[in-house]
Amino acid sequence: MAQKTPILLLKTKSTPSDAYDEYFTNKNYNPLFIPVLSHQFHTQNLAHIRDLFNAGALKHDNPERKYGGLIFTSQRAVEGFARMVEEDVDGQIASDSLKSLPLYTVGPATSRSLSSLVTSRLPHATIHGADTGNGENLAHFILEHYNSLIGNKNGKGEKLPLLFLVGEQRRDIIPKILMSEGLEGEAIGVKEVVVYETCVMESFEGDFTKIIDSYRFEDSDGEGEKVMWVVIFSPTGCDAMLRVLGLGSSKDNGDGVLVAPGKRVFVATIGPTTRDHLHLKYEFAPHVCAEKPSQEGIGGGIERFMEGRNGK
Repeated sequence: MAQKTPILLLKTKSTPSDAYDEYFTNKNYNPLFIPVLSHQFHTQNLAHIRDLFNAGALKHDNPERKYGGLIFTSQRAVEGFARMVEEDVDGQIASDSLKSLPLYTVGPATSRSLSSLVTSRLPHATIHGADTGNGENLAHFILEHYNSLIGNKNGKGEKLPLLFLVGEQRRDIIPKILMSEGLEGEAIGVKEVVVYETCVMESFEGDFTKIIDSYRFEDSDGEGEKVMWVVIFSPTGCDAMLRVLGLGSSKDNGDGVLVAPGKRVFVATIGPTTRDHLHLKYEFAPHVCAEKPSQEGIGGGIERFMEGRNGK
């Protein structure tokens, strides 16, 4: 029986189940997880968000309302927001007066995280943008959707800005598009609030090295070339990954990273942000960039790549 292709997922494995683990196991891969990121929540900023809710700053029927909705582009931001909501013992955040509060999100994973929170604690909120796939698409979606809403103004007839819950490392593409001067009356104000910080886990490079070395020196099964895939979910940690693969000075020729005779490593990214980071900062072009940020997007891209490579 042919050995399963190892696929190294540079993320923390979700519990109690992980969609990537289930998907790639069923597709005859051997998924392996290496956590890359360590997150620290900004309790003071999250407390500020809680105070805004409790003061009625997002209440639909409050003429002094300050914000018309929230934007999320990462699961960590959703996690921080969820902690804040779950600490709302008085239930003020889940008040009926929050009806139709729009929550904008990008990608199915972030949407799923929000959905469970909305179902349990925010029954009057609505989720939008889950299929947009990246920040630029989400921004254009928000322009069309938010500007069409009747309740997007305060008592003075002024369009309400949106709260954008972010990490300290983020692109500014969404605020730039929404607040572009050329939009005039269609522009939407954005207030960014940093709710978490991200850094590389100290153990990441060592853990990554151990797996690559194990792959490099393991016995061959005699069935020709062996392939391993590495999937990157964030620009953070890319320098360590490339260093371990020996790409600090030599560039991949597009046919995989040859780590040992007959053993190649290919790289896939969850989306264009990480792909562009690799290209611009390290002059490295990943072999696959998912068309949609999901396990199906990664899996489909890998499948098409390998079919094209084997058809050479």
